[in-house]
Amino acid sequence: MSTNITNSSNHPPPPRAIDESLPEIDLFESSKERQNYENLADLYTIITATEHLERAWAKDAIPHSEYTTECNKLLSQFKIAEKAAFGSGKKHMTTETFMHQYQMDCPLAVERLLHMGVPATLKTSDSSAHHNVAVTVAETVQHFITAMDAVKLEQRAVDELQPLLSDLMNALIQLPDTPNDFGPNYKVEMWLAKLNSMRAVDEINEDDGRQLYHDLDSAYSDFTRYLKAKS
Repeated sequence: MSTNITNSSNHPPPPRAIDESLPEIDLFESSKERQNYENLADLYTIITATEHLERAWAKDAIPHSEYTTECNKLLSQFKIAEKAAFGSGKKHMTTETFMHQYQMDCPLAVERLLHMGVPATLKTSDSSAHHNVAVTVAETVQHFITAMDAVKLEQRAVDELQPLLSDLMNALIQLPDTPNDFGPNYKVEMWLAKLNSMRAVDEINEDDGRQLYHDLDSAYSDFTRYLKAKS
Protein backbone atom coordinates (compact mmCIF):
# COMPACT_ATOMS: atom_id res chain seq x y z
CA MET A 1 0.00 0.00 0.00
CA SER A 2 1.56 3.28 -1.11
CA THR A 3 1.27 6.55 0.68
CA ASN A 4 1.26 9.89 -1.18
CA ILE A 5 3.32 12.43 0.71
CA THR A 6 2.80 16.02 -0.37
CA ASN A 7 5.93 18.12 -0.32
CA SER A 8 4.80 21.53 0.82
CA SER A 9 8.02 23.11 -0.48
CA ASN A 10 6.76 22.62 -4.05
CA HIS A 11 3.79 24.89 -3.51
CA PRO A 12 3.88 28.65 -3.13
CA PRO A 13 2.94 29.97 0.26
CA PRO A 14 -0.60 31.24 0.64
CA PRO A 15 -1.02 34.96 -0.02
CA ARG A 16 -0.62 37.18 2.97
CA ALA A 17 -3.06 39.92 3.73
CA ILE A 18 -1.77 43.48 3.28
CA ASP A 19 -1.03 45.06 6.60
CA GLU A 20 -3.12 48.19 6.32
CA SER A 21 -1.63 49.50 9.51
CA LEU A 22 1.63 50.30 7.70
CA PRO A 23 1.88 53.96 6.60
CA GLU A 24 1.89 54.85 2.90
CA ILE A 25 5.14 56.17 1.45
CA ASP A 26 4.64 59.39 -0.47
CA LEU A 27 7.11 60.81 -2.98
CA PHE A 28 6.37 64.28 -1.65
CA GLU A 29 5.04 65.73 1.57
CA SER A 30 3.47 68.93 0.31
CA SER A 31 2.06 70.51 -2.82
CA LYS A 32 5.18 72.70 -3.03
CA GLU A 33 7.45 69.67 -3.00
CA ARG A 34 5.27 68.03 -5.65
CA GLN A 35 5.59 71.15 -7.83
CA ASN A 36 9.37 71.01 -7.43
CA TYR A 37 9.42 67.45 -8.77
CA GLU A 38 7.21 68.46 -11.70
CA ASN A 39 9.51 71.39 -12.51
CA LEU A 40 12.53 69.08 -12.58
CA ALA A 41 10.61 66.65 -14.79
CA ASP A 42 9.79 69.47 -17.22
CA LEU A 43 13.47 70.44 -17.43
CA TYR A 44 14.47 66.81 -17.99
CA THR A 45 11.93 66.50 -20.80
CA ILE A 46 13.10 69.68 -22.56
CA ILE A 47 16.76 68.64 -22.44
CA THR A 48 15.94 65.18 -23.77
CA ALA A 49 13.70 66.56 -26.52
CA THR A 50 16.46 68.97 -27.59
CA GLU A 51 18.97 66.12 -27.81
CA HIS A 52 16.60 64.14 -30.06
CA LEU A 53 15.92 67.21 -32.22
CA GLU A 54 19.63 67.94 -32.67
CA ARG A 55 20.34 64.33 -33.61
CA ALA A 56 17.53 64.42 -36.17
CA TRP A 57 18.95 67.66 -37.61
CA ALA A 58 22.45 66.19 -37.80
CA LYS A 59 21.06 63.22 -39.74
CA ASP A 60 19.10 65.50 -42.09
CA ALA A 61 15.95 63.76 -40.92
CA ILE A 62 13.89 66.88 -40.29
CA PRO A 63 12.95 69.79 -42.62
CA HIS A 64 14.79 73.07 -42.13
CA SER A 65 11.68 75.07 -41.22
CA GLU A 66 10.38 72.47 -38.79
CA TYR A 67 13.76 72.22 -37.06
CA THR A 68 14.00 76.00 -36.65
CA THR A 69 10.47 76.29 -35.26
CA GLU A 70 10.87 73.45 -32.78
CA CYS A 71 14.35 74.52 -31.70
CA ASN A 72 13.21 78.09 -31.00
CA LYS A 73 10.32 76.72 -28.96
CA LEU A 74 12.63 74.50 -26.89
CA LEU A 75 15.12 77.32 -26.32
CA SER A 76 12.36 79.55 -25.03
CA GLN A 77 10.88 76.81 -22.85
CA PHE A 78 14.31 75.90 -21.48
CA LYS A 79 14.97 79.24 -19.78
CA ILE A 80 11.50 79.22 -18.23
CA ALA A 81 11.88 75.64 -17.02
CA GLU A 82 15.39 76.32 -15.70
CA LYS A 83 14.16 79.27 -13.67
CA ALA A 84 11.22 77.28 -12.31
CA ALA A 85 13.47 74.35 -11.34
CA PHE A 86 16.32 76.29 -9.75
CA GLY A 87 14.84 79.68 -8.95
CA SER A 88 14.04 79.14 -5.30
CA GLY A 89 15.98 77.28 -2.66
CA LYS A 90 18.35 75.59 -5.12
CA LYS A 91 21.11 78.16 -5.50
CA HIS A 92 23.70 75.34 -5.57
CA MET A 93 21.98 73.56 -8.47
CA THR A 94 22.68 74.30 -12.13
CA THR A 95 21.62 72.56 -15.32
CA GLU A 96 25.07 70.93 -15.50
CA THR A 97 24.87 69.54 -11.96
CA PHE A 98 21.27 68.45 -12.58
CA MET A 99 22.30 66.52 -15.68
CA HIS A 100 25.22 64.94 -13.83
CA GLN A 101 23.01 63.92 -10.91
CA TYR A 102 20.48 62.23 -13.19
CA GLN A 103 23.15 60.81 -15.52
CA MET A 104 21.88 62.61 -18.61
CA ASP A 105 24.17 62.06 -21.61
CA CYS A 106 22.95 64.83 -23.91
CA PRO A 107 26.00 66.60 -25.40
CA LEU A 108 24.11 68.10 -28.35
CA ALA A 109 21.47 69.56 -26.05
CA VAL A 110 24.19 71.08 -23.85
CA GLU A 111 25.77 72.75 -26.86
CA ARG A 112 22.46 74.12 -28.14
CA LEU A 113 20.85 75.15 -24.83
CA LEU A 114 23.83 76.24 -22.76
CA HIS A 115 26.40 77.42 -25.28
CA MET A 116 24.81 78.53 -28.54
CA GLY A 117 21.31 79.63 -27.56
CA VAL A 118 20.07 79.77 -31.17
CA PRO A 119 19.10 77.11 -33.72
CA ALA A 120 21.75 75.67 -36.04
CA THR A 121 20.14 77.56 -38.89
CA LEU A 122 22.05 77.38 -42.13
CA LYS A 123 22.24 80.77 -43.76
CA THR A 124 21.54 80.80 -47.47
CA SER A 125 21.64 83.39 -50.22
CA ASP A 126 19.47 81.38 -52.59
CA SER A 127 17.05 83.89 -54.11
CA SER A 128 14.75 81.10 -55.25
CA ALA A 129 13.76 80.56 -51.61
CA HIS A 130 11.41 83.56 -51.95
CA HIS A 131 12.95 85.14 -48.89
CA ASN A 132 11.40 88.51 -48.15
CA VAL A 133 14.47 90.59 -47.36
CA ALA A 134 12.49 93.73 -46.56
CA VAL A 135 10.49 91.93 -43.88
CA THR A 136 13.64 90.41 -42.39
CA VAL A 137 15.37 93.79 -42.27
CA ALA A 138 12.35 95.37 -40.56
CA GLU A 139 12.19 92.56 -38.01
CA THR A 140 15.92 92.82 -37.33
CA VAL A 141 15.63 96.56 -36.69
CA GLN A 142 12.74 95.93 -34.30
CA HIS A 143 14.69 93.29 -32.40
CA PHE A 144 17.66 95.65 -32.10
CA ILE A 145 15.46 98.41 -30.70
CA THR A 146 13.63 96.07 -28.30
CA ALA A 147 16.88 94.66 -26.90
CA MET A 148 18.50 98.09 -26.54
CA ASP A 149 15.40 99.51 -24.83
CA ALA A 150 15.38 96.61 -22.36
CA VAL A 151 18.99 97.27 -21.40
CA LYS A 152 18.35 101.01 -21.19
CA LEU A 153 15.44 100.28 -18.81
CA GLU A 154 17.95 98.41 -16.62
CA GLN A 155 16.66 94.92 -17.22
CA ARG A 156 19.51 92.76 -15.98
CA ALA A 157 18.09 89.25 -15.42
CA VAL A 158 19.28 86.51 -17.77
CA ASP A 159 15.75 85.24 -18.41
CA GLU A 160 14.75 88.76 -19.50
CA LEU A 161 17.71 89.48 -21.78
CA GLN A 162 18.48 86.07 -23.31
CA PRO A 163 15.19 85.70 -25.26
CA LEU A 164 15.61 89.21 -26.72
CA LEU A 165 19.15 88.53 -27.92
CA SER A 166 18.11 85.11 -29.20
CA ASP A 167 15.35 86.69 -31.30
CA LEU A 168 17.84 89.27 -32.60
CA MET A 169 20.35 86.55 -33.50
CA ASN A 170 17.68 84.56 -35.32
CA ALA A 171 16.81 87.63 -37.39
CA LEU A 172 20.44 88.45 -38.18
CA ILE A 173 21.26 85.00 -39.51
CA GLN A 174 18.32 85.18 -41.90
CA LEU A 175 19.86 88.14 -43.72
CA PRO A 176 21.18 87.01 -47.11
CA ASP A 177 24.68 87.72 -48.41
CA THR A 178 26.20 88.83 -45.12
CA PRO A 179 29.91 88.00 -44.75
CA ASN A 180 31.01 85.18 -42.45
CA ASP A 181 32.73 87.69 -40.16
CA PHE A 182 29.72 90.03 -40.02
CA GLY A 183 30.37 92.24 -36.96
CA PRO A 184 26.81 92.41 -35.55
CA ASN A 185 26.54 88.61 -35.56
CA TYR A 186 29.81 88.25 -33.67
CA LYS A 187 28.83 90.76 -30.97
CA VAL A 188 25.39 89.26 -30.38
CA GLU A 189 26.79 85.70 -30.39
CA MET A 190 29.37 86.74 -27.78
CA TRP A 191 26.69 88.03 -25.42
CA LEU A 192 24.44 85.03 -26.02
CA ALA A 193 27.31 82.73 -25.07
CA LYS A 194 27.86 84.73 -21.88
CA LEU A 195 24.17 84.70 -20.92
CA ASN A 196 23.78 81.02 -21.75
CA SER A 197 26.66 80.20 -19.41
CA MET A 198 24.65 81.77 -16.57
CA ARG A 199 21.50 80.56 -14.83
CA ALA A 200 18.12 82.07 -15.62
CA VAL A 201 17.90 83.59 -12.13
CA ASP A 202 21.30 85.31 -12.44
CA GLU A 203 21.74 88.96 -13.35
CA ILE A 204 24.49 90.82 -15.15
CA ASN A 205 26.12 93.62 -13.19
CA GLU A 206 25.97 97.34 -13.94
CA ASP A 207 29.27 97.34 -15.85
CA ASP A 208 28.11 94.46 -18.03
CA GLY A 209 24.83 96.26 -18.64
CA ARG A 210 26.65 99.33 -19.92
CA GLN A 211 28.93 97.18 -22.08
CA LEU A 212 25.99 95.24 -23.50
CA TYR A 213 24.22 98.45 -24.48
CA HIS A 214 27.40 99.79 -26.07
CA ASP A 215 27.91 96.57 -28.06
CA LEU A 216 24.30 96.52 -29.23
CA ASP A 217 24.48 100.17 -30.26
CA SER A 218 27.74 99.49 -32.13
CA ALA A 219 26.26 96.39 -33.79
CA TYR A 220 23.20 98.38 -34.85
CA SER A 221 25.42 101.04 -36.41
CA ASP A 222 27.34 98.35 -38.30
CA PHE A 223 24.04 96.85 -39.43
CA THR A 224 22.69 100.15 -40.79
CA ARG A 225 25.99 100.85 -42.58
CA TYR A 226 25.77 97.42 -44.19
CA LEU A 227 22.24 98.17 -45.41
CA LYS A 228 23.31 101.53 -46.88
CA ALA A 229 26.24 99.89 -48.65
CA LYS A 230 23.90 97.28 -50.19
CA SER A 231 21.37 99.84 -51.40
